[in-house]
Amino acid sequence: MGRRRRKVVKVVKRKLPEFFLCPRCGKNTVKVSIDRRHEVAVVVCGACGLKGEFPLSSLSEPVDIYCSFVDQFYARPRTR
Repeated sequence: MGRRRRKVVKVVKRKLPEFFLCPRCGKNTVKVSIDRRHEVAVVVCGACGLKGEFPLSSLSEPVDIYCSFVDQFYARPRTR
């Protein structure tokens, strides 16, 4: 009699993106730069130039800063 073999299931771990979606222009060009020495995070869109600067806490990750950036963008009134 033959033995039955178990199937090996590979678990693929997903990585966080390096570039995020811009709330103004809709392109995937927003980059979050973290400067831990000065405790500041800078968010910049490479396409339209939208920019934001946020204070950094000890547990902040780029995705957290990006969420704060999007929240701040939608919170302010639009002027055209």
